[in-house]
Amino acid sequence: MTDNQEAQSGFKALLSKWDKIRVSGIGLVAYFLMGILLIIAIRYNVLPKTMIGAIFALVLMGHILYYLGANLPIFRSYLGGGAVFTILGAAILATTGVVPHSVVVTASTFVNKMDFLGLYIVSLIASSIFKMDRKELLKAAVRFLPVAFISMAVTGLVVGLVGMLIGAGFNHSILYVSLPIMSGGVGAGIVPMSGIYAKALGVSANGILSQLFPAVVLGNLLAIISAGLISKLFANSKYNGHGEILNDLESQQKKPAAELVPDYMQMGVGMMVSISFFMLGTILNKVVPGVNAYAFIILLIVLAKAAGILPKYYEDATVMFGQLIVKNMTHALLTGVGLSLLDVHQLMSALNWQFVVLCLTSIITISLASGFLGKLFGLYPVESVIAAGLANNSMGGTGNVSVLAASDRMNLIAFAQMGNRIGGALVLVVSGILVALMH
Repeated sequence: MTDNQEAQSGFKALLSKWDKIRVSGIGLVAYFLMGILLIIAIRYNVLPKTMIGAIFALVLMGHILYYLGANLPIFRSYLGGGAVFTILGAAILATTGVVPHSVVVTASTFVNKMDFLGLYIVSLIASSIFKMDRKELLKAAVRFLPVAFISMAVTGLVVGLVGMLIGAGFNHSILYVSLPIMSGGVGAGIVPMSGIYAKALGVSANGILSQLFPAVVLGNLLAIISAGLISKLFANSKYNGHGEILNDLESQQKKPAAELVPDYMQMGVGMMVSISFFMLGTILNKVVPGVNAYAFIILLIVLAKAAGILPKYYEDATVMFGQLIVKNMTHALLTGVGLSLLDVHQLMSALNWQFVVLCLTSIITISLASGFLGKLFGLYPVESVIAAGLANNSMGGTGNVSVLAASDRMNLIAFAQMGNRIGGALVLVVSGILVALMH
């Protein structure tokens, strides 16, 4: 063998070795080549400002950021792993200008204005509900909602009392920290809340919004980190349901459902079933604007499952499509959240020790309350803390996905959304009453 042949053979062996390292299923060599394409497209401003450009950028950035976060010792063990690293990493890349503003706009348009977030969430809700046993779903929902709502009420009161003790004020702590964190995010949460406050106080809604936003952002980050930490600390505990929320003998004795064999056409059917529920919820929201569209969507899917309206073929199809979306697009969505929704400058400018203490108080209180109440109501405390507690201290739909991704509990999205959307609507009602009494 000549020196040239030996060199070629050695190079091929090296490439083969590198390609065995997988980043979300993509070999390292292929990933490197795709990354070069992305850098060139961004550098010369030819990345399409369309769904194609957004998916290419978000998937590549999301996979590598998540891979790093899942393997870095401190992040992996204590700070929420890949989910937190992906969101923070993307936010820092956007804030420092490493990712140009044009790419941020493309990503934000895809996730928010084109509503990929809506497709992701509805497919995940439908998938998780149709995958559950009908009886268990109803039993869990009846127990879950009181846990979520009582935990939120206790948390609001405790944050107010701590605020009074540390000099931030009882009223201010509830109105500008506790309620915004539990309002259900930005679009369905603090945006209408800022309008409610502005009308009561006779000031600009924009000024109020800038005061509410930091609490949502920091509360969301702390919730994600806490979810990852709790799932690690209680990994081998009897209080951990490992994704199962209902803690009773019947549930524990139930045999796990058989894994579905993927069918490409059936996945397409599942996509249409999921979107049909989304359209139904949107139409009902138009008829009854006071009720969030996602509340209708969850209710309709739960009713369909409880009544057994859909044949098993369509239920299985919906589950398949949900799994397809989750396994391939979760990291991309987390990156989109970091690029477009996490303003590092605004968060840093709002930080002071009292604000941080109040946000931590909210996280700790809702975790303790939901864990204790969850056990009392027959739920696994770990799952109760994550879905009934921390998800209600997160940034709405994107926050729920991030919290559940950090704790590897994506199957609990229906419960997280249930508490977040219905609870968020209740928080808006309460905020309108309290701002009139407390200002």
